Amino acid sequence: MLDLLVRHCSIVDGSGAPARAGDVGVRNGRIVAIAPPGSITDEATRTIDATGLTLAPGFVDLHTHYDAQVLWDATLSPSPLHGVTTVIGGNCGFSIAPLAAGHADYVMRMMARVEGIPLESLAAGPAWDWAGFGDWLDRLEGRVGINVGFLVGHSTLRRLVLGDDIHRAANADEIAAMVALAHDAMSTGALGFSSSLGEAHTDGDGNPVPSRAAQPEEFLALSSAVRDHPGTTLEFIAAMGVIPDERIALMTNMSLAANRPLNWNLLGSLSPVEVYEQQLTSCDHAAAHGARVVALALPDVMRMRANQILVSLPGWKEAMALPDHELAVAVHDPAVRAALRDGVDEAARRGMAAVTKWDLLEVAEATSPFTERYVGRTIDAIAVELGRDPVDVLIDVVLPARLPLTLVFPSLVPSLGASTEGWLARAAVWRDDRVVLGGSDAGAHTDLMCHANYPTVLLGNAVRDRQLLSLEEAVRLLSDVPARLYGLRERGRIVEGWHADLVLFDAALIDSEPALARTDLPADGLRLYAEARGVVAVFVGGELVVDHGEFTGALAGTVLRSGTHTDSVTVPAHA
Repeated sequence: MLDLLVRHCSIVDGSGAPARAGDVGVRNGRIVAIAPPGSITDEATRTIDATGLTLAPGFVDLHTHYDAQVLWDATLSPSPLHGVTTVIGGNCGFSIAPLAAGHADYVMRMMARVEGIPLESLAAGPAWDWAGFGDWLDRLEGRVGINVGFLVGHSTLRRLVLGDDIHRAANADEIAAMVALAHDAMSTGALGFSSSLGEAHTDGDGNPVPSRAAQPEEFLALSSAVRDHPGTTLEFIAAMGVIPDERIALMTNMSLAANRPLNWNLLGSLSPVEVYEQQLTSCDHAAAHGARVVALALPDVMRMRANQILVSLPGWKEAMALPDHELAVAVHDPAVRAALRDGVDEAARRGMAAVTKWDLLEVAEATSPFTERYVGRTIDAIAVELGRDPVDVLIDVVLPARLPLTLVFPSLVPSLGASTEGWLARAAVWRDDRVVLGGSDAGAHTDLMCHANYPTVLLGNAVRDRQLLSLEEAVRLLSDVPARLYGLRERGRIVEGWHADLVLFDAALIDSEPALARTDLPADGLRLYAEARGVVAVFVGGELVVDHGEFTGALAGTVLRSGTHTDSVTVPAHA
């Protein structure tokens, strides 16, 4: 007797091999049969006729900040809606364990500031009253809808050891104390060590996060601790933009000290100029020295809410302060229109280049039934449809309806923007062996962006619409490649005997809905949230967790612990 039988599907198994028609049977959370269509005769508790649908391994998101959200949202929404069955948190040096008395407030405020999670929501959620890393993981057992794993964060360790005196180099005893804490975290399940030298990372007091004060010997000592624990890895933020030579060398040395790959975030780094080729030399440097350094890339352009872009234009703030009925009249006044147009011109002269990038400014969401047709469309596209100037679109459509805007950042090859050449160049980067796909930051920057939807965006935009990748290639990049990098045991492919983490979807329909604002965090905190199209079902360990876009409430996920659920991925020996 099978628990689940998926019949007549197109199996894309994650290996990159061509899709094949077949049936897949599941028992006790494992895939037990893969066979030609109609050849599995066992009865099953749940049978799905998947004619015309694709069955793929569940997707793996290596870079999230669900550390706090998991305490109040067992579904880890919205990631599973987009086919994600495994997420990794504790990135960038920010974990919420281990903790000691008196340190929770600092860590909470740091997470609120650097990761853009509403402080009120963090405070209103469950109490942060655990101590060791294992104590925190124990609280999650049996309470997660998908598989979750976490790294131990450098800034959290530094705060625990150095207290308030965190903006200086640590001495030998303090480094030893941090190493001891890291050993304890990994021995109880942490999947490795994360850190950051990112210049944009500041704590709740507006100061550099603790890890930014660390010296090379501290990074190497903590990386060496990783070597002693099976199934562990390294994650790092090297820089925001061009990576200096000394940090390229540091990443190589960290990888060698740990005997593990080091995954760094984020390729492109929102730079307005081309930097990704220079950033990728960090991977080449590592390879030349017997190490392995891998760049994380978002397989889409970045979209961030531009909540202040119009109010920052000269003369626009005054117009936007008018009551709705007065604003509706004012936009027809020739003098007001001239002043608003002058404001756009003045902003462009001041270097606010984004204001006039009409192909990179999108309407984020509707404010009335009349404006629903504009959602997800650029100002440039709306102007072409209406036969109007883009500034007139801002004045006549966006301003009176108070439509929120999204600014698109083509952070890989920004000089090519959203052109065909730009997309082809990005696809070449995604295929690069030095790169792994991800970078959602899911759970963070909740009022600015929602990139938890990157799998459905990739499969809809890059695969079906632009034909930049084959379906088989894209599924491999979303599942097997990240799973193998992090040593996820028996996950990431459809193989007999492996975990039945699966996503069933319609390749002709799969895509993401626009990211819309909702206030469903604790204390009515706001976040952007994108639903999916074309995802029929998501299974974790053979249990249905998403059914046609709805969470079933099943808590089928595994709390992934190093060495128990992960294998060691080592690097080549130093020449």
